[in-house]
Amino acid sequence: MQRSHRTSGGKRRLLGAAATAALLIALLPGTASGQTSDPDPRIGLGGGWLDAQSASGNLDLLAHRDKPAGMVNPANPGDFGFVSSDLAFGGNHAFVGNYNGFNIYDISQPANPTLVTSVVCPGGQGDVSVFGNLLFMSVEETRGRLDCGTDVTTGTRFQGVRVFDISDVTKPVQVAAVQTCRGSHTHTLVTDPDDKANVYVYVSGTAGVRPATTMAGCNNTPAAGDNPARWRIDVIKVPLAAPQQAAVVNNPRLFADPQTGAVDGLQNTPPAPTHPSGGSWSPSPVTDACHDITAYPELGLAAGACEGNGILIDISDPANPVRIDEVSDPNFAYWHSATISNDGKKVVFTDEWGGGTGPRCRETDQPQWGANAIFDIVDRKMHFASYYKLPVPQTLQENCVAHNGSLIPVPGRDILVQAWYQGGISLMDFTDSAHPREIGYFDRGPINPAASVLGGFWSAYWYNGQVYGSEIARGFDVLGLKPSEHLTAAEIQAAREVQVPQLNAQSQTKIDWAPSFAVARARFDQLARTCTTSITNRHNGPLTVSGVTCLDGATVSGPVTVRPGGSLLAIDSSISGPVSAANAAAVHLYGSTVRGPVSITGTRGSAAIVKSEVSGPVVLTGSGTGSVEPIVADSTVRGPLSCSGNAPAPINLGAANRVSGPATGQCANLD
Repeated sequence: MQRSHRTSGGKRRLLGAAATAALLIALLPGTASGQTSDPDPRIGLGGGWLDAQSASGNLDLLAHRDKPAGMVNPANPGDFGFVSSDLAFGGNHAFVGNYNGFNIYDISQPANPTLVTSVVCPGGQGDVSVFGNLLFMSVEETRGRLDCGTDVTTGTRFQGVRVFDISDVTKPVQVAAVQTCRGSHTHTLVTDPDDKANVYVYVSGTAGVRPATTMAGCNNTPAAGDNPARWRIDVIKVPLAAPQQAAVVNNPRLFADPQTGAVDGLQNTPPAPTHPSGGSWSPSPVTDACHDITAYPELGLAAGACEGNGILIDISDPANPVRIDEVSDPNFAYWHSATISNDGKKVVFTDEWGGGTGPRCRETDQPQWGANAIFDIVDRKMHFASYYKLPVPQTLQENCVAHNGSLIPVPGRDILVQAWYQGGISLMDFTDSAHPREIGYFDRGPINPAASVLGGFWSAYWYNGQVYGSEIARGFDVLGLKPSEHLTAAEIQAAREVQVPQLNAQSQTKIDWAPSFAVARARFDQLARTCTTSITNRHNGPLTVSGVTCLDGATVSGPVTVRPGGSLLAIDSSISGPVSAANAAAVHLYGSTVRGPVSITGTRGSAAIVKSEVSGPVVLTGSGTGSVEPIVADSTVRGPLSCSGNAPAPINLGAANRVSGPATGQCANLD
């Protein structure tokens, strides 16, 4: 853990092998939320706008850039007219939304981001998304002008979604502006795997309904009235070859009662007169709009955080989304945002109790208030698993509540990096959905220790190797992960190897990991956390393995037999005798010596022989390890190497083996 004044700027040896994600989830121990050091370095941090103290755990602040001129009010850092909002990424650029426009940073050198340009275009809230050479921007305030002008007394009013051409990032040009009846608080880009010519934008408008004098067709009638502008979302279709033709093509009634057809079919009153804390609901959890929708087109699924409810949506036809499940929670004041796990089996919803402007991480606030709620998704139905709340109290001068985050692509694990406003950034491991835990953080002291000033992280997202943060009052931050007992160097490297051309956190794409030494080592490290027996010195005589037996710098004088369902993890160890495993869960030999043959048959979890020496034949047969290939790499085999009937076939990660006998079957090309 670290504590510093600057504002800019494992125990087990790491070797690895591949293990299936299912095995890892089954073996990882559950740990309760709220694990922190005592006392937590985040408590008592000195405040200040640009000179506050900071504290970090397993995250390093690599760079900070103050908000540029025109995007900040120096006399009032928390001025709502200049709030830094959401982030999007494309190529080597980060796009930072602002209530007064947006900023573009060159992040080709993450530790030294440079401002490319600032675009003044008032209208709040300024959330941005990027698709190819197009940038989309949400506008919800009545001060918005169609032409981005700053004089609110003149010009055509605009509330909706702007579209900019960013082919030249130094000179973005607005090419379309689609008006909507409630503006756009947020929006979500949705692609259709079967339609490459168009992209869809789901618009979540939460502002009051505009008068028909500013947009024809808008009306504020009750739910039973004629086509009310509430209780719906808007779907914009954008032809990529002609974005100027972007237009609303549907207004889906995602909250309708399927039996009666009533458009207000979900939560229409708070679950109790007051919030469980005894205060007002702030905001009130009444479902007449979605605050945020997160889409996962490859699964045909979206999760909507819709004020009073969390919903699942079938988006297999993007222009016609359909609600398929809904949940409510008496502790949730305002369903705000959602993140779906990479395998689509979990969803994390956030509760923006207090609307983001209040201190909701006080010592007296319960862990289920203003928190994350984690649900398992089974047959497209949601089942509550647990809550997660920032595990350290914040002061009364710090607005703090759950806010925006994204997945960190560590293979075999579900990890969310998340903004908590002036609560800072927290890394949440929710691999075990019933026992989420914090594994890292970064925090600063309050902007003003004597008074409440709006600030803190609006968003914290992982993009191509680093964490980027949009800080409401202070600017733009870049942070790097540090190895720890919670996250090894191999796991971090495996995550960094996942490179994507763009990132919009509310438009999730499937993460795949190419086979590599880092990925294999990451999976090994995860399995090594589950050791039931550890040997670090000499073991005389035969060794029979059941459970998870770990040899770390050990010497075994005798044969090793791995029982069905058992796992052997050997690192920098020596075995004087044969190694045999039949129907084992996993067998890994890393940097080890075996004076005898190795026979691995019917492995169901993972198998790997890496940088090892075997004095005898190696036989690898009948392993069924799912999507994770068995590995025989950079090893010396003093005898034949025979592989057959393995699914998938073994690989060598591009590191040939030295085999003194014939290499046959599936291993014919691994020498």
